[in-house]
Amino acid sequence: MPASPIVEPAQIGIGPAVEGSKLDPFLRWAGGKRWLVPQVLELLQSVEIKRYHEPFLGGGSIFFGLRCESAQLSDLNSDLIEVYSEVRDRPRAIAEMLQRFSNTAAEYYALRAVVPEDATERAARFIFLNHTSYNGIFRVNLKGQYNVPYGRRKSANVPGVERLVAASDRLKNVNLTASDFETAMSKVEAGDVVFLDPPYTVAHNNNGFVKYNQHLFSYDDQKRLARVVSEVAGRGALFILTNAAHGSIDELFGPLGRKVTVSRRNAVGGAKAKRGRTEEYLFTNIEKK
Repeated sequence: MPASPIVEPAQIGIGPAVEGSKLDPFLRWAGGKRWLVPQVLELLQSVEIKRYHEPFLGGGSIFFGLRCESAQLSDLNSDLIEVYSEVRDRPRAIAEMLQRFSNTAAEYYALRAVVPEDATERAARFIFLNHTSYNGIFRVNLKGQYNVPYGRRKSANVPGVERLVAASDRLKNVNLTASDFETAMSKVEAGDVVFLDPPYTVAHNNNGFVKYNQHLFSYDDQKRLARVVSEVAGRGALFILTNAAHGSIDELFGPLGRKVTVSRRNAVGGAKAKRGRTEEYLFTNIEKK
C-alpha cells in the first residue's frame, strides 16, 4: 500500500454545506476529537446523512460539530449517557447547580466523595468534576468509584446556561443508549453514517492515552470492531473510523476502506517528554472527491 498523506487539521477547509453547524461540546474528554472536526466535515460535506451513529460518544465533538436530523448516540459508560440525557432534558437546572460550585480542591474532593441520588444532581456533579479534574480523564477504581485527582486548573471552563441550552437543543430528537458498540451498531442501516472513535490500545508514538484504556478496549475488541464495521459497510452504510497509527491496526481496518494519516497534538499524560505531535489513522469508505 502506498504511503498515505499526512493531514494537519489547519489544512482542511470547511464546505458551505456545513458552515455554522459547529457547536463546542460541553465536556472535556481525554482523547477527544475536537481537533478532527474540520476533517470529518470535509468528508461529509457532499453526503446527505439519513441517520448518524456514534457508538463511542465520549465528549461528542464530532456529533456537536455537524447537524443531522436523526442521531443514535451511545457509549458503554452509563454515567456519561445519563449526563447527556439530563442535559437534553434539564439544562437550566444543571446550570443553576453548577453555579453553586467553586473550583477548589476542597470542593472537588467533597463532591467526588458523594454520589447524589437525584439524576440531575449527578449530571451537574459529573460536569463539574470533568472540568476541574486532571486532563479530563474518566477513570474509576475496582469498586466503580470515580477516582481522578483534582486538576488545579485556574480557569476551568465549566459550561454556563447558554452553552448547556445550546447542547440541549442539539440533543433533541436524539436516541441515547448505554451499550456496547456491537449492540449499538446492529441498528445501522443503508444510507446511515457512522463515526467511530474507539479507545486506542496499542503502544505507538509515545501515546500517553494508551495506559488509561488498555484494560477497557482490548485487541480482541479491535478485531470485533473490524468485523462489525465490515458488516455495516456491507449493508450500505458509510463509516469514518479513527484509530492508532500502528501496523496491527492497519492490517485490521486497511482492507475496509481508504486510509488517511492525520496529525494531532498529544496533550494526555503527565510526562512532558511524551507530549508533542503524534499521528493517527482515519479509515473511511466515503469516496474521495
